[in-house]
Amino acid sequence: MTAIMTNMLLVLAWTGLVLAAIPAFLTLANLRIFRGPPPVPVAGPTPQVSVLVPARNEEGAIGRLLGDVLASRGVDIDLVVLDDSSSDHTAAIVAEAAAADSRVRLVRGGQLPAGWCGKQHACWQLSRAARHDTWVFLDVDVVPARDGIARAVAFLDSGTAALVSGFPRQETGSFLEWLLLPLINFVLVGFLPLARARQVNAPSLAAGCGQLFVTRRADYERAGGHAALAASLHDGVKLPRAYRRAGLVTDIFDATDVARCRMYATSQDVWRGLSKNATEGIGSPATILPFTLLLGGGQVLPAVLAGQGLATGFANWPAGGAVVALAGAGLAWLPRILATIRFRQSFTSAVFHPLGVAVFLVIQWVALARKLLGLRTSWRGRSLAPQ
Repeated sequence: MTAIMTNMLLVLAWTGLVLAAIPAFLTLANLRIFRGPPPVPVAGPTPQVSVLVPARNEEGAIGRLLGDVLASRGVDIDLVVLDDSSSDHTAAIVAEAAAADSRVRLVRGGQLPAGWCGKQHACWQLSRAARHDTWVFLDVDVVPARDGIARAVAFLDSGTAALVSGFPRQETGSFLEWLLLPLINFVLVGFLPLARARQVNAPSLAAGCGQLFVTRRADYERAGGHAALAASLHDGVKLPRAYRRAGLVTDIFDATDVARCRMYATSQDVWRGLSKNATEGIGSPATILPFTLLLGGGQVLPAVLAGQGLATGFANWPAGGAVVALAGAGLAWLPRILATIRFRQSFTSAVFHPLGVAVFLVIQWVALARKLLGLRTSWRGRSLAPQ
């Protein structure tokens, strides 16, 4: 190995170490302040809450969701489900539940207007149908604990935020679910400066999870609600940004103990699901290069270098190179291991963390290429324009 190649290995090892240190230290800081919601208050009036659920072709899960929400403790529930032009038995299941329990209401969704994303239009219509002034937007695939909705509302009531969002525990089954979905929490706590996001109400620091939002009617209307992000596929980021642009505070909480969710059922669904809104987030033209450097350089490169060094006994590496390479790999795995423990994720998935990051980056680049080529995709039977 030439001196130039030897020095290059050392440069790459130091680069990986520095880039891996960023999410490692942010994770250590964020996990101290990223907390779950408070317990349900034992005194005071019972909150009146409209739980707003958009549903399109959800016959396999909607019955379970209705039962879970209706079994909630500590809240007076108004459960509104919007049937978004389903072609299955979703509406019939909700209608049967509504006939048996006055807390359930079925809303038939109107025709999707031009320029609107299906989910945003569904949520906007749900906001018009809500009876109470405190709202919980909930995806069908979320499984709330008995006290989950009450605790989510308690988190909203305990602070100054106008919109709060919980990150449920992600359940996985297929290979790509197992490999990729734990990265949601890793990216959140590893790259969002949460303390600063709570101090500075900049839209660029907004974060959220579209599976679980809690807000109040007046604040929603002041922010423009889902109409402010009508064409977006990424309400998890875009709705908090709309609130912050309106001068309203947003916050997030750890919903691991109060809700769980299986977002997708197959590896194909994972690929398509992560692709459909990639270019509104990490895969956008403005962010894909920085995140490729941060994720590829800080999470994949250290593992490759450490693996190569261990395989060769670090032969021909410069003095100290082995220490730098192994330290970089350790820092790369540290935030993922911490997230695995905190959010109850798979340890075997964490072992393959560099592979998961590499596949995740491939999805972002493929999504961007499709956008630049003007290619459309589809989701739940609807054709989606490239974002």
